[in-house]
Amino acid sequence: MLSNHFQNGMETARFVWSRLPHSEEGELEGAGLLSSESNKNCAESLDYEVLENYAYREEQAQRGKLFVGYNVGVKWFFALLIGIGTGLAAVFINISVENFAGWKFALTFNIIQKSYLAGFLIYILINLALVFSSVYIITQFAPAAAGSGIPEIKGYLNGIDIPGILLFRTLIGKIFGSIGSVGGGLALGKEGPLVHTGACIASLLGQGGSTKYHLSSRWLQGFKSDRDRRDLVTCGCAAGVAAAFRAPVGGVLFALEEVTSWWRSQLMWRVFFTSAIVAVVVRAAMGWCKSGNCGHFGSGGFIIWDISDGQEDYSFEELLPMAVIGVIGGLLGALFNQLTIYVTRWRRNYLHKKGSRVKIYEACLISVITSVISFGLPLLRKCSPCPDSDPDSEIECPRAPGMYGNYVNFYCSKDKEYNDLATIFFNTQDDAIRNLFSAKTIHEFSTQSLLTFLVMFYTLAVVTFGTAVPAGQFVPGIMIGSTYGRLVGIFTVNHYKKLNIEEGTYALLGAASFLGGSMRMTVSLCVIMVEITNNLKLLPLIMLVLLISKAVGDAFNEGLYEEQARLRGIPLLESRPKYEMRKMTAREACGNQKVLSLPRVVKVADVVSILRCNKHNGFPVIDHTRNGEPLVIGIMLRSHLLVLLQSKIDFQHSPLPCDPKGGSRAIRHNFSEFAKPVSSKGLSINDIYLSSDDLEMYIDLAPFLNPSPYVVPEDMSLTKVYNLFRQLGLRHIFVVPRASHVIGVITRKDLLIEEENDDSATVELQSTSVRGQRREERSLVGNADAERPLLNGLLVQDQNHTPR
Repeated sequence: MLSNHFQNGMETARFVWSRLPHSEEGELEGAGLLSSESNKNCAESLDYEVLENYAYREEQAQRGKLFVGYNVGVKWFFALLIGIGTGLAAVFINISVENFAGWKFALTFNIIQKSYLAGFLIYILINLALVFSSVYIITQFAPAAAGSGIPEIKGYLNGIDIPGILLFRTLIGKIFGSIGSVGGGLALGKEGPLVHTGACIASLLGQGGSTKYHLSSRWLQGFKSDRDRRDLVTCGCAAGVAAAFRAPVGGVLFALEEVTSWWRSQLMWRVFFTSAIVAVVVRAAMGWCKSGNCGHFGSGGFIIWDISDGQEDYSFEELLPMAVIGVIGGLLGALFNQLTIYVTRWRRNYLHKKGSRVKIYEACLISVITSVISFGLPLLRKCSPCPDSDPDSEIECPRAPGMYGNYVNFYCSKDKEYNDLATIFFNTQDDAIRNLFSAKTIHEFSTQSLLTFLVMFYTLAVVTFGTAVPAGQFVPGIMIGSTYGRLVGIFTVNHYKKLNIEEGTYALLGAASFLGGSMRMTVSLCVIMVEITNNLKLLPLIMLVLLISKAVGDAFNEGLYEEQARLRGIPLLESRPKYEMRKMTAREACGNQKVLSLPRVVKVADVVSILRCNKHNGFPVIDHTRNGEPLVIGIMLRSHLLVLLQSKIDFQHSPLPCDPKGGSRAIRHNFSEFAKPVSSKGLSINDIYLSSDDLEMYIDLAPFLNPSPYVVPEDMSLTKVYNLFRQLGLRHIFVVPRASHVIGVITRKDLLIEEENDDSATVELQSTSVRGQRREERSLVGNADAERPLLNGLLVQDQNHTPR
């Protein structure tokens, strides 16, 4: 018996291995998540469409208005939990990073007062230990937590289910990996990973927790459909941005503009409520930390760079250098995207193929290089004397490293001196940006120091992005942009000789321009920048540089997240179809593919054979009319077939339908039984054992199929099909011959419903023509299937027929 089990296991392993895509086949051209060794399965599409089979209709018929109200209340309760959970995760990450960084800088500064070499070694070792902990967690525990996670979440909300991106282990890896990578001083941020963290929290709450780690609760398992999970994940994405930047409105707009492909007004309210909850949680945490309960956690951590006391007005002459900042941001942003593409491809083709050990070596090597640069370069700059202190200014000179403020004293011989390059390098990124944005600090940074930092940090950001650690690009982008923005500000001050020009204002515009040139966001990024700087007067200027930088960047390549999604093999359906689709029809898109259809009553052996020989996720179901003509009666999903095969309670001996009218017999399944697990590891045909007697049985598919699939005529333009497919969040569309018979026309007034009696549960359509012919239409609808045109054997799957 043991040998039989071993043989069966070996055969299953060979079959699974034979079905895995190989790199030379070109199925997965991206690097990272989809091509990693731990995730060789191809991504699948999500079922956002409501499958109105008979099990669903019976379940809906049993629910009254009370249940509808309860369901809405639960959704709002989940929005509350998502906001609280994401806010607490952000608080934990920020406090941990700030304490590690503050302790690191304070210890290093105390040691270099006695021995520069000892302080240098301690600084490198601390950073190396933090980065090693991060990359070890990612490579050994949670591979899906590498990177920012925004391309993967964007793909999920676009309809692509990528294995492992929303698991509990991914959440843990994202949180602790971000602490190690950001605390270790790498040229990356924690804001992108916070978006992924919020999405993971939302998904886990939606499925009731994690069953693998025994952290599940049945009373939370209220949402089991991909449609409901999509709404929760959208709330989580907005909550992540709100927690990262303390920008609740920016979080809502980020979810709307950047990550979601489908939106509605009810979802807007819940997303806004979630972001507001995050803002409250973060504000409460900051108030608690101000009393000294958070260790080294001081003014940094939660991003808000208040420049409300900065430049209050601007002249027409300044618009030219501000436009130049927008052009520079577009050029450098497009160059950054292109360089990251080259580096990521090189990693995929040569470096990361060698296993997890090489990924660990790579991250540790980059950590050492980053530490050497950030510690060594400030020594090449001479210390500058502190400027005359302004009695009204709260800025002191000098400040010790690890303490928030400008004018960092780093290995300066005199007490009243500071090192301008150390003020940027030898600091946390949040504090360094605050220093670059600061007002009333003219001539604090020299041109040579800013140029040196720009070149080195830009190079480090390109090299670091793509390593096996959680890595966001918001804060590094702000660092890069604010550096060249301040450079332009220096030239503007020297040229115009005006006292009201602030270099910090130009640093802010530079940060916005680089993010716009790299990520190609406009509205959400504009609101985020206004919220984190607390200066509404700069709104027109931010809008100007964003529009210019995005226009310049679009001339060279696509946005950072779109490019990274393509590299990872995530087949996104963009908002606009390709121009070539205008000349194509739905029939041409189908090509010569062969559609596998199922009869209404199908033999179990035939179902098993079909499921084993292909990976299709949808099958047309064919029945025959009284005249013997084949008729498509719906679509049957692969996951539903697997549930029927596993339960076996719907097997029958007769090859005839149980009920000729179809669907009126009692359903022995709940609709929730057909829900796919969020972990993307649902049933497989290899997991189901069927005896020889079972294979000779039959299944009547009529009660379980979706009787109302979306259908388009064969000569419809592919552009129109594309828009319909994306806007409705579909997974399959049937292509049929041009219909020759019309049974009615529905207009807007036919869709307006009014209640005639408040005490009556019945509703009537407002169209008088429809009211007058109510009974006649009901009789026609009963025979509507008999008039439906024959399927031409064509089926439109997802883009390029993958994933299916």
